[in-house]
Amino acid sequence: MVLSTAPVGEYDRRVVILTKEQGKIAAFAKGARRPNNHLAGAVNPFSFGEFTLYAGRSSYTIQSASITNYFAELREDIVGAYYGFYFLEFAGFYTEEGNDEREMLKLLYQTMKALVNEKIPNRLIRYIFELRALCINGQGPQVFQCISCGDQERPALFSVKKGGLVCSSCMQDVADGMELDTSTLYTLQYIESSRIEKLYTFIVSGKVLDELGRLMERYLDVYAEKQFKSLEILETLL
Repeated sequence: MVLSTAPVGEYDRRVVILTKEQGKIAAFAKGARRPNNHLAGAVNPFSFGEFTLYAGRSSYTIQSASITNYFAELREDIVGAYYGFYFLEFAGFYTEEGNDEREMLKLLYQTMKALVNEKIPNRLIRYIFELRALCINGQGPQVFQCISCGDQERPALFSVKKGGLVCSSCMQDVADGMELDTSTLYTLQYIESSRIEKLYTFIVSGKVLDELGRLMERYLDVYAEKQFKSLEILETLL
């Protein structure tokens, strides 16, 4: 999937693509800014498909592309588009060249499909994506047992600084504990444990959605290492 694109020279583009085989890579699309060039429409953000690349001494060059989904609906929905740009920027920050990024690519694709599905609130899509992307990156919170002792039975609070649930016997030094609704905790567990293809198959109540939002905002404040420009723009639109 194309994560970003930028003009280079008079007619070319530099394109960042998330791939199954090589992780995140940058490649040049020569002549892609010419109106009739065969790559002109294929190297836009959100484009998903197969790309044939030529590996030069210091860079890749895109030779051809077969796009299976442009997610063209996002071009007519500015808010949906900026949610999409945020997800692309987020994935771009947390992926690297040479890594196995199949899970992140799969998550991105399913997330874009959800964005063009009007049945699922964009806010819910955002929180699902953020949490699962952090899990893929190894930064997801512990939501199945006490992060300190492993207990699964005692009442627990969620601590952002501790990185997950803290039971009643271990919470003496917890200053940021959040009491979660049972449905919110179940939602967190579902997001972390379900197959990616099943992530965007449910909706939640307004109360749970608000609680997820507060939790994810606090969690990202602590664990995210970047301020995302696309998110700043998105928040001005909401």
